[in-house]
Amino acid sequence: MKKDGIGDTFQQETKYRRGHLSGGGLDWATKPETYKRYPSVPRIALSPPQTEGGASIWDVLRKRRSERRYQRAPLQEADLSQLLWASQGITQARQSHGFRAAPSAGALYPVETYLVINAVEGIEPGVYHYEIENHVLEQLKTGDFSAEIAQAALDQEMAARANVVFVWTGVFGRSKWKYKQRAYRYVYLDTGHITENLALAAVALGLGSCQIGALYDEEANALLGVDGVEESTIYMTTVGRPQP
Repeated sequence: MKKDGIGDTFQQETKYRRGHLSGGGLDWATKPETYKRYPSVPRIALSPPQTEGGASIWDVLRKRRSERRYQRAPLQEADLSQLLWASQGITQARQSHGFRAAPSAGALYPVETYLVINAVEGIEPGVYHYEIENHVLEQLKTGDFSAEIAQAALDQEMAARANVVFVWTGVFGRSKWKYKQRAYRYVYLDTGHITENLALAAVALGLGSCQIGALYDEEANALLGVDGVEESTIYMTTVGRPQP
């Protein structure tokens, strides 16, 4: 019999079976923090997002395609703000909890958004983290990282030419706190919800995007400064104004 690979084992070992769910109450004292913050770095306020009007969802769905060739003109800051809000922004605040534009298993929100900015008006090129609760960018590194992000994206040059590359990581402990090993499934699903929101929002703004699942994990982690164990890169999306 052919020996299962790690992916096959993962799929089998994380199945739910009737009568064999992992039980027990939740230890609220050990619940991980919902929001990640970099308190000692510069913070850049973003334009307030538009929450009404806009393109028809049916037109947006019809027009969505993966765009890999981008114009040289920089992205407007207001468009970047809108993309961030559409993908991970808080759309309803209830008590101390902020529900977001994309769904998350158990409302645990294990996915963090980082940006490698190549050309956005009014924002210095560099590596940034999206601080969701206050809708601001946290500046982690400044400089031209277009070559590094392209190399991390399996040497795909579109990442160097894009105005901005969104990089999503999973903070696995947020979901494992409740869902144990099955949490990894939910982290990946959550990331897919977020990226689809971004892809549709890009079309609504007249922009193009392309999702990147093929990447050198540790190169991307090193660029972001995450450890690759407790938090690790999962997915990327390039965004820019598509060439006609």
